[in-house]
Amino acid sequence: MPGSTTLGPGHGVDAIDHADARRLASVMRDLHRLLDEAGPHRLTDPQVAALCGAQAQSRDEFTGWVGRMAAYLEKVTST
Repeated sequence: MPGSTTLGPGHGVDAIDHADARRLASVMRDLHRLLDEAGPHRLTDPQVAALCGAQAQSRDEFTGWVGRMAAYLEKVTST
């Protein structure tokens, strides 16, 4: 559909508005920065655990996934 970004095989939502996808890419990019940077603004390990639903997931794995998703969303919304 014009003006939308397809997310993948259906699990409820197949596409979102293009502007929403660009906004999501921006949020994911900012989240990646907060996960990856050093210093006072870095998300703490308990905050990361809360974002992951307290599942056993390494910070590095989650940080990598967020970075990949941000890059992917930026790529597919660049047009």
